[in-house]
Amino acid sequence: MTPATSLFTPVEADLRLLADNLKQLVGNRHPILFAAAEHLFGAGGKRIRPAIVLLISRATMLEQEITPRHRRLAEITEMIHTASLVHDDVVDESDVRRGVPTVHSLFGNRIAILAGDFLFAQSSWYLANLDNLEVVKLLSEVIMDLATGEIQQGLNRFDASISIETYIEKSYYKTASLIANSSKAAGLLSEVSRETVEHLYSYGRHFGIAFQIVDDILDFTSTIDALGKPVGSDLKSGNLTAPVLFALAQKPALEVLIEREFAQEGDLDQALEIIQDSQGIQQARELAADHAKLAIEHLAVLPPSESHQALINIAEYTLSRLY
Repeated sequence: MTPATSLFTPVEADLRLLADNLKQLVGNRHPILFAAAEHLFGAGGKRIRPAIVLLISRATMLEQEITPRHRRLAEITEMIHTASLVHDDVVDESDVRRGVPTVHSLFGNRIAILAGDFLFAQSSWYLANLDNLEVVKLLSEVIMDLATGEIQQGLNRFDASISIETYIEKSYYKTASLIANSSKAAGLLSEVSRETVEHLYSYGRHFGIAFQIVDDILDFTSTIDALGKPVGSDLKSGNLTAPVLFALAQKPALEVLIEREFAQEGDLDQALEIIQDSQGIQQARELAADHAKLAIEHLAVLPPSESHQALINIAEYTLSRLY
């Protein structure tokens, strides 16, 4: 068992059920889309997003069993996440994700775009069938946020003048919005107080931002085998993340390399060396730790339980990935 999945013990059986259901939800009316979905949902991944939805569901329903609507929300959350990955891989021209070929590298761009669209459409249909207008609004906003984040990232490529605040906003759109709004939605389905619902949203928001910062640090500190993609690939594509932005404040020479988009031989290697030689990675670690700590503080409204503790452990585990 990987450290990530062992954190999900209270919802292990729920996640097994989710994995079976995801393939069924896509249906087999479209053989190519079904093949794409089987490939996607079979590729594993950490399943952190549906696990958080299920843990919050259980942590807020201690006296009774979670409902089919809670389970469906977890499935919708994973469908939305997977749809966004399919589109991201086309935009980024990534051939591999989680160590397996991407949908577009197997089936071509046209099928990948359609498969992503189909998953978004399916998730919207199942969302409408939850018959909870507030939950529908929350998750519809996520789909808009994912597109906004991707557009923002595209417009800000190689822009050395962007601020940490702009980076955090983009990280919210691309990663934290789904976790925050699905966490809030789980609370709404459990009919907890309005105050608790807002704390659950804030847990998801801060956790999601911490999670994204950690991912961005690993782009510089991990290995190609662990990442499933080349080290420094974000920087190479002009996506300037927290370690880079902090390093830019200390090392003006880095700006020159970024502004010319690493056009000269050795530019990228030199940039990676400058970042390693700066306080950028350490400052990004501190920023991630701040957000993880804030996330945990927002869980104080929940009564003690195994699921509550698992939510704390997941936030702590996110940081431990750096060491």
